[in-house]
Amino acid sequence: MKSLFCLQHHCHRHSKIVLRYRSLTLKSYHQSSPRPTPTPTHLNTLLNKATQSQSIKHATQIHTQLIINSYTTFPFLLTNLITLYAKCGHVTKSIILFSKTPDDFKTIVSWTSLITQFSHHNMPTKALTFFNQMRSSGIYPNHFTFSAILPACASTLNPFHGKQIHSLINKHGFGGDVFVGSALVGMYAKCSDVMDALKVFDEMPERNLVSWNSMIVGMVENELYDQAVLKLKEVLKDPSVSPDEVTCSSVFSACANMGGGLDVGKQIHGIVVKRGLVTLAYVNNSLIDMYCKCGSFQAAVDLFRTIKVRDVVTWNVMIMGYVQNGSFEEACKYFMAMRSEGIWPDEVSFSTFLNASASLASLNQGILIHNEVIKTGFVANACIASALITMYAKCGSLVDAYRVFKDIKDRNVVCWTAVIAAFQQHGYASKVIEFFESMLQEGITPDHITFICVLSACGHTGQVEAGFAYFNSMKTNHNMDPGPEHHACMVDMLGRAGRLVEAKRFIESMPMKPDPSVWGALLGACRNHKNIEMGREVAETLFKIEPKNPGNYVILANMYTRSGKLKEADDIRRLMGVKGVRKEPGCSWIDIKDATFVFTVNDKSHPRTAEIYGLLRKLKELAKKKGYVAEIQYATNIVGENKEQSLWHHSEKLALAFGLLALPAGASIRIKKNLRTCGDCHTVMKFASEIFSREIILRDINRFHHFANGSCSCRDYW
Repeated sequence: MKSLFCLQHHCHRHSKIVLRYRSLTLKSYHQSSPRPTPTPTHLNTLLNKATQSQSIKHATQIHTQLIINSYTTFPFLLTNLITLYAKCGHVTKSIILFSKTPDDFKTIVSWTSLITQFSHHNMPTKALTFFNQMRSSGIYPNHFTFSAILPACASTLNPFHGKQIHSLINKHGFGGDVFVGSALVGMYAKCSDVMDALKVFDEMPERNLVSWNSMIVGMVENELYDQAVLKLKEVLKDPSVSPDEVTCSSVFSACANMGGGLDVGKQIHGIVVKRGLVTLAYVNNSLIDMYCKCGSFQAAVDLFRTIKVRDVVTWNVMIMGYVQNGSFEEACKYFMAMRSEGIWPDEVSFSTFLNASASLASLNQGILIHNEVIKTGFVANACIASALITMYAKCGSLVDAYRVFKDIKDRNVVCWTAVIAAFQQHGYASKVIEFFESMLQEGITPDHITFICVLSACGHTGQVEAGFAYFNSMKTNHNMDPGPEHHACMVDMLGRAGRLVEAKRFIESMPMKPDPSVWGALLGACRNHKNIEMGREVAETLFKIEPKNPGNYVILANMYTRSGKLKEADDIRRLMGVKGVRKEPGCSWIDIKDATFVFTVNDKSHPRTAEIYGLLRKLKELAKKKGYVAEIQYATNIVGENKEQSLWHHSEKLALAFGLLALPAGASIRIKKNLRTCGDCHTVMKFASEIFSREIILRDINRFHHFANGSCSCRDYW
C-alpha cells in the first residue's frame, strides 16, 4: 500500500510539473507577453520524470518542445528521448528519431542507448545491425556498448556472434573490464558454451557480485547444478562479495533439480536466514519452489504460511507445487484463496489452474476460468490459449479445444503441439498428421513433444513407413536427437503392426539404454499379439528395471491366464505378494451436475444400484440381438460360468448405466477410468452408443475413446 501511495504521489508531482508548464505557456499567451523558452535542463528533468512514469503522451509533448526549440541535436536530450520512447514500448519511434538525427550529433552514448533498448526488447538482430552501423560511422564502442551488445549475442543463441564481439573487446582493450567480463560469461553460458564461460571467468583480473551471479546462473541454465552449488561456496569464502537474492535464488533452483538437493537447500536456507535475506519475496518464492520440487511439501506449506506479504508469484509457486505433487483439488482451492485475498491472477496463475482443472477432468470449472480469462484480456496470450486447448481436450471436449486453437492469431509451436496432442489423445490420428504438415508449411519448427504425438499417431494408424520417415527427419531436417520417448513410439508402432522381432532389434540398436517406456511398449505388443515367450523375457527385464510397477506383473499374469497357463499366472501373482507390489484397484467416475460419482468393480453402494444393474441387463439383451459376443478373455480373475457375468460388473459399464439413467436424453456421457479400459467394455460402449443414440466419451489412462453410432474414434486400434 505504501508503494502504491508513493507511486500515486510521484505521478501527481509529475502531472503538476507538466500542468505548471502548460499553465505558464497559456498565461503568457493570453497576456500577449513573450513566450518563455524552456531550458534544456528543464526539458531533461521532464524527460527523466516521463521515463519513470513511462507516459507516451508526455513523451510526444516533450518531443514537440525539443523540435520547437531546436534542441533535438543536444546529445543528452536525444539519448534520454530515445530511452523514453523505448521504455514506453515504442521502439520504432526510437529508431525513427535516431535515424533522422544528423550523423554529426550521434554520440557513443546515443548509439549505446539504442543498442541497449534493442537488447532489452529482445531484438538481437537490430542490435547487431546498429552496432555494425556505429562502427562503420567511425564511432568506436566503449565498455558500456560491449556490455549492451553481448546480451543480444546471447539471444541469437549463436556463439559465432559472441566470439566476434569477444575478439573486438580484446582488440579495443576492454578484456579486463569487470562489467564486460561478466557480460561475456553470461553470453557464453546462454549459448551453452560453459567451457568458454569458465575460461573467461577464471581469467578475469577482478570479479564482483555480478560476475559470480552470471557464472552461477549460467551453471543452472546448463543443468550443472552441482557446479552452481560449488560456486556459491566460493562466493561465501570471498570477503569482497556478499551473496544477494539472485545468488541464493539461483542456487535454490539448482537444489530443486539436483539429486539430494534437499539437504543442501536446507543448509543454504540457514545461510539466507543468517544474512537477513529471508524477508525478500524473490528468495522466499525460490525457497518454496525448492521444497516443493525436493518432495518436502509440508516445509513449503509451512514457509508459505509464515510469509506476511504474498505477491502473485508466491501464490503461483505454491499452486504449481500442489499440481506437481498431484494435489489438483488443493491447487484449485489455493487459486480461489488467492482471488479472495485480492491478488489478481497473471498468465502463470491461469495456466496452472487450467492444468489442474484438466487433470481433474473438471469441464465446468475449466469453462468458468475460460470466462475469467476472456474478461481479463489474457485470451490472446499463447501460453494461456495452449493451456485452454489442453484443458478442453483432457476434459473430453475436442470441439471446444479446436475452437480455441482457431481463434489464436499468432500460433507458436506450443499452440500447434497442444492441438496436435489433443487430436492424438482423442484417437484422430489422420488429423494429427494433417495438423503437423500444416504447421511445417507455416514455418513452425516442431519440438520433441510434437514428434511424440506424430509418431504415436502413425503407430495407431499402422503407418510404419511414414513413422520411420518422421523419426529420421528429426535429425536430418530439424537437428534434433530422438529421445527414449520417441524410440518407445517406434517400438509401439512396430509392435502394433505385428513386427515384434523387428521391434526387439530396434531396441537393441538404440544409441541410449532403453528405459521402462521402451520395454513397456514391447510388452504391450506381446500382449496384443499373444507372444508369451517374448512377453515373459521382456517382463523379466522390466521386473529388474522397475520392480515396484504393478502393471508389468499384471500384463504378464493376464497373458498366462488367457493362454490357459493358470499355474504360471498364479506364480506371478505370488511374486507380486513377495515383493509387496499391489495392483491399483480399477475405478471409473462420472460427473452429474456438480457431483462426481465413483464406481468400482461389482459396486453396489449407489442408491440407484437396482436401476443400474437392471439397465445393464437390458443393454446386454439388446447388444446380443445386434451381435454382441462376450470377450471372456478379459475376465482374468474369474473361473467357471461366471466369467461373462463378471464382465458386466466392470466399473466403466456401471458408470455408463448410471449416466444413461441420470443424464437427459441426447446428452453426451463422459466417463473417466484410472486404468486401461478392457476390450469387452470397449465393444459394449460401441453397441450402447448405437442403441441409445448417445455420444459416449471414455477417458482411460492412455487416451480418449469417442463412441458414436456404433463405432469408436480409435477404429478399434488402441
